Amino acid sequence: MEELLFLAHRIPYPPDKGDKIRSWNFLRHLTEHHRVFLGCFVDDARDWEFVDKLRDLCEECCFIRLQPPLGKLRALRGLLDGRPLTLPYYFDAKLDRWVRSVLARPRLTRVFVYCSAMAHYIPAEIRRSRHCVADLVDVDSEKWFDYARRMSAARAWLWGREGRKLQLVEQEIAGSFRSTLVATAAELELLSRVAPDMGSRLAFVPNGVDSDYFSSERSYEVPPAMAGTPIVFTGAMDYWPNADAAAYFAREILPMVRQRLPDARFLIVGANPGPELSALGDGNAVVVTGRVPDVRPYIAHAKAVVAPLRVARGVQNKVLEAMAMARPVIASTDAATGIDAEIGAELLLADGPENFAEAIYKVVTSEEGERIGRRARERVIASYSWSTSLALLDGFLHA
Repeated sequence: MEELLFLAHRIPYPPDKGDKIRSWNFLRHLTEHHRVFLGCFVDDARDWEFVDKLRDLCEECCFIRLQPPLGKLRALRGLLDGRPLTLPYYFDAKLDRWVRSVLARPRLTRVFVYCSAMAHYIPAEIRRSRHCVADLVDVDSEKWFDYARRMSAARAWLWGREGRKLQLVEQEIAGSFRSTLVATAAELELLSRVAPDMGSRLAFVPNGVDSDYFSSERSYEVPPAMAGTPIVFTGAMDYWPNADAAAYFAREILPMVRQRLPDARFLIVGANPGPELSALGDGNAVVVTGRVPDVRPYIAHAKAVVAPLRVARGVQNKVLEAMAMARPVIASTDAATGIDAEIGAELLLADGPENFAEAIYKVVTSEEGERIGRRARERVIASYSWSTSLALLDGFLHA
């Protein structure tokens, strides 16, 4: 089998976050046809228990502990040398040496880089001489611009600078890698504006959903917190857009919901909620679960699943997973961007507290919610198969 280098900014397993779901499915597939050399960072201490699974899967692995305080100190070098802060944050000398040793292997013909932050490990001469594919997933520069629009003046300047610097990195990647991928057609349009004239070198490969795993036909025990009329939001809560969305719903939308549905209960389901988010949990109207062993019981028994994100990039796996489980999903326009679904029939859109509250009341108090849920699952099965996405990936890696 051919040899392939796979670099990721976060360990691809377990697939419990949006980016890890995509990277895990790509990695697992690529190991079926390649001897894979995996290099990645580990940013959650609990993920170290899974490294042996990846070692069994891959030819060789290099795992680097990501230490955020040290990474932030390294990131400051970007202010001195004109680089985006992201690149020194994700630089490690040991990983760099390992990558160079792997690239020196004569039988290693292909390179797959997951996330723009890892492309700087691949020298220019390798990009020219090997078959190199980069999966940016999202256009990260736009994410930082989104952050800047919502921050105080000092942070707005810093995040705006990060967006501008990352745009240059994205242009460089698009111009030097054989193919550069993103997860949605909307992100592809953004990338085409950032890196014009790249033509067929830019493409999108959509995410898939394991509709057998996220199945509405399984039986799930009701979690103790699922009392009253449960409304669920899932995601990693140390990711700022998720934390912002959860706080926004709890403070501005839920009070309107409870005016008409007094027993409504908002469940924030996801790992690593910060102190501010945890403080919103009162055990009655708002429940903050923290990390749970399985999100499916919470989704399965939700009267409605919400995605009130005010900043969102790419496709939201949380939305697709809830649709796969035949639950009615109410999403903001930003959270629904990139999802192929018939609005109103398979997925509901709502922007602003009043519209969210009205949509929730509608799906909870009528049969419309169940009809939307059934149609949503049908859409996921029809449009979001991993087999289709992985076939597209093969096409770019072996073009």
